[in-house]
Amino acid sequence: MTSQAADGPDTAVASRRSKITPEREREFFDAVLEQIRECGYDSVTMEGVAASTRCSKSTLYRQWKNKPQFVAAALRARRSVRFGGIDTGSLRGDLCEVARQASEGFALEGRIYQALGQAVVQDEELRAALRHALVEPEIDALKAMIDRGVARGEVPAGHPALEFVPAQIFGVLRARPVLDGQDADETYIIRFLEAAVFPALGLT
Repeated sequence: MTSQAADGPDTAVASRRSKITPEREREFFDAVLEQIRECGYDSVTMEGVAASTRCSKSTLYRQWKNKPQFVAAALRARRSVRFGGIDTGSLRGDLCEVARQASEGFALEGRIYQALGQAVVQDEELRAALRHALVEPEIDALKAMIDRGVARGEVPAGHPALEFVPAQIFGVLRARPVLDGQDADETYIIRFLEAAVFPALGLT
């Protein structure tokens, strides 16, 4: 029995998939996300990504069976925690730093949210990948800031406004481009915090 026969078809498939280097995979992921930002999800095709990265479309289809799987993989690969390193020593300071970092990052990541549009509603895998890549890490980081603030006695445990802080942060980031036609910059987010979030939490 040959080595390939002993390994079986699954191993042979894995071997074919492993020919793509991490650097090449990142190039594919960057290309598909850039095209989503520029053209919208519906306009992106596997063929278009293949052309822009100078590979055959069969290479992409061997790795990912279809566009939703490809985009979901790209989103998961870019998982990062923008707010994770924030710890200024106070909840107010932490949230002001969130405003600064959010204003820098959301202009790029927010385009992905908007461009995915209806596809996220219709495709469960895509929706889960978006949450995993861009939403859950930041919510977890915000909750950690809140927990530290409670532990320091800045806000009472069980304060009814605490659970809504992540929704308020994400809400203002998503809403301002729709309402005002421009991104929520640092100044705008801090004004929002000072007018709506800090008073609700009793932070002065």
